[in-house]
Amino acid sequence: MVVVRLQASLSPLQAKIGAMRHTDIAIVGGGLAGSSAAAMLGRAGHDAVLVDPHALYPNDFRCEKLDASQIAILRKTGLAEAVARAATVDQEVWIARSGRVVEKKPSAQLDFLYHTLVNAVRAEIPARVPVICAKAAVLSVSSERQRLTLSNGEELSARLIVLANGLNISLRHSVGIEREVISPSHSISIGFDLKPVVRASFGFRALTYYGENTALRTAYVSLFPIGPVMRANLFVYRDMDDPWLREMRRHGEEALFTVLPRLRALTGDVEVSDVKIRPVDLYVSKGYRQAGIVLVGDAFATSCPAAGTGCNKVLTDVERLCNFHCSALARHAGHGPGKDCGLLRRRGQGRLREVLPRQGVLSACDVDRERALLARAPCGEILGSSRQGHAAPGRGPARRQAARRRRRAGAQQRGVTSLQVCFAGTGYKLRCPHAPSAKASPSLGVPDVDTR
Repeated sequence: MVVVRLQASLSPLQAKIGAMRHTDIAIVGGGLAGSSAAAMLGRAGHDAVLVDPHALYPNDFRCEKLDASQIAILRKTGLAEAVARAATVDQEVWIARSGRVVEKKPSAQLDFLYHTLVNAVRAEIPARVPVICAKAAVLSVSSERQRLTLSNGEELSARLIVLANGLNISLRHSVGIEREVISPSHSISIGFDLKPVVRASFGFRALTYYGENTALRTAYVSLFPIGPVMRANLFVYRDMDDPWLREMRRHGEEALFTVLPRLRALTGDVEVSDVKIRPVDLYVSKGYRQAGIVLVGDAFATSCPAAGTGCNKVLTDVERLCNFHCSALARHAGHGPGKDCGLLRRRGQGRLREVLPRQGVLSACDVDRERALLARAPCGEILGSSRQGHAAPGRGPARRQAARRRRRAGAQQRGVTSLQVCFAGTGYKLRCPHAPSAKASPSLGVPDVDTR
């Protein structure tokens, strides 16, 4: 009887404990960034969970093609083959201006609808990574563990929260991460299907046609095949209350040739359908340097879609996070603050600071070598981890190799910080800025990290 009463009194507590799921990494958002991270972490054997309200990603107008530079980054994620199987290859693209073709060149660009891309990546998520179909409602952070409360009542406890939820800002605001809008309604992306009226098919496989007059506020239109359909992405610089946008929805053919009148010479009369319009605000995040939280892709900052670098940013963030930083998280499992020591030079400052309490793990000679190397190192570089047995390069091959890395990093374009990792309860902190350029960051490692 005593045992029965004891079990009855503990059953509510047991139910509460049973509802709490513990994991190392919780990924919030199942778009391209979140799904890629879940697939990569699962393949690498990490304990991870993906949270997204949709079992299958719904139809959404976002990235619809990957160029050669983005495919190169995708190969580093191990997902390139799966994406290629679900995509259409351009084979050849025409470049045109003012109604005339100026160049024809081979192309290996991959074309797809965004939801097709994301669902192809999701199919690569191993069974060991649970996908919870719910919304992340509440986020609370601490120095040791982070906690997520989901819309279905379930709770998650994780060492690291990866926020890959794009434009959704409620979770970030709840922990003090703010969004600074740099350019509201900076540009407008328009996606639609294109069909020839008189001709049986278009005379080109893919076409990039640039704007004819700056007064028309049109950057370019890109036409590319997705299966049997010719898809178009048009980029304009207008306000959302512009009457031209209403005409684009109602009479797409007339509106298209209004801003690109000489395009008709290459396409002939066309029929426009399935028009989707998406405005883009340019913003960056503030207050994101918090223990146990990392922002990837659009969750950190947006870029102008007309520049075509948005996927470079997303894929580089995810590839670096999963291939390098989360491996460091696994190496530091079970080690609390003060058991590891790293040295970091903050961006824009020529001084050295220790990111962990001093425990005497570095000798004075070690610190002097690190300090001397940092004086010549590019901004943001991580140097040294005595726990891993790495010493700062002194003379000989190690020093020459470090010099080559620094020269390569210095030649790259630098931009806003796009990846911040601070693993709670591990004593591991890392800052990795990156610029949204067309090239992927080279492989990172301790003691030298190329940070762009």
